[in-house]
Amino acid sequence: MSNSSLTIALSAGEASGDLLGAHLIEAIRAVRPDVRFVGIAGPKMQAAGCESLFEQEKLAVRGYVEVLKRLPEILRIRRALIDKLKTIRPDVFIGIDAPDFNLGVAEQLKAAGIPTLHYVSPSVWAWKQKRVFKIVQQVNQVLCLFPMEPALYEAAGGKATFIGHPLAQQLPLVADKAAARERLKLDDDTPVFAVLPGSRVSEIDYMTPIYLRTVQLILRQLPNAQFILPYPTSAARERLQHYLTLPEFEKLPIRLQVSNTDLACTAADVVLVTSGTATLEVALCKRPMVISYKISALTYALVRHKIKVPFVGLPNILLNKSVVPELLQHDATPEKLAAALLDWYQQPEKVAALEKEFTQLHELLRLPTDKLAAQAVLNEIQAA
Repeated sequence: MSNSSLTIALSAGEASGDLLGAHLIEAIRAVRPDVRFVGIAGPKMQAAGCESLFEQEKLAVRGYVEVLKRLPEILRIRRALIDKLKTIRPDVFIGIDAPDFNLGVAEQLKAAGIPTLHYVSPSVWAWKQKRVFKIVQQVNQVLCLFPMEPALYEAAGGKATFIGHPLAQQLPLVADKAAARERLKLDDDTPVFAVLPGSRVSEIDYMTPIYLRTVQLILRQLPNAQFILPYPTSAARERLQHYLTLPEFEKLPIRLQVSNTDLACTAADVVLVTSGTATLEVALCKRPMVISYKISALTYALVRHKIKVPFVGLPNILLNKSVVPELLQHDATPEKLAAALLDWYQQPEKVAALEKEFTQLHELLRLPTDKLAAQAVLNEIQAA
């Protein structure tokens, strides 16, 4: 690799990508302090020294209806980003997650002779497996957070590298339940449950009433139980408070807690969690959980036949067996959820066996993710 200065373009579409991007910038700067970073960056990437050409918030849109409303503006930003980067001619382009936006950018830039990487594989192992063949045409390499992903790209003639999961780096290998309870001022002998209905308002609206009715049923068996409900955003808090002030739920012993999901989970005996990345966080906190999810009947009918894996929860997918219960759609009832949560609470020997499984999973995913990603980026530049 020459010692001439480098320009690296990055595009992160939401907060999680902004955090990954900031850590990647810092890891690259540790090796090459002279690099210029440009693209679409959130506040963390900008603080790390990335020049943002467009506002990241414009891309942080979820749900079909919201995306359709904003689609013309998003497509305009994508076209403008491609044009600007073709002019700048960066040494490499890295799309961070947000595949629907970033892979289209990567495809155009790769065709213009600019090396491209995609950081965080889409869930191609779960559905749309044929998408792999298109992705390997769009990018030079995919940086994968899970160990089963590279083989899918390699089988399609592409290049992919497993770099570990950043959560596994951030969370301690040994979860200290007593310390977490002390920080939250919870007694050691109090039954504690963490309740994670989801981060999106749409998820909160579907799952919260079911979860709060589950809480009511648990309290019949464990009258002194406490419940912690972490929330990620002010919008999420607003929706949760709406439900908690309803006459049906207003007297429940539930503590709302801003962020610190890992602290709430570590302090809990059992966790009730909506399917998503949060299930991996619970596993890395070494806690038993019950995974649930419910969507509209129409959406469920549309997606059910597309799902290609036997599980939806990341712990079950990664361990390739059913280690925690999944109660989805018609099975997502307060009665079934409460029974499954109490089953964990009443079987400490079963919990101890699960903790060993989750520790092995943590060790598998715990790599120096940022350094490995930085090295892959610099190697791609060198190979160009």
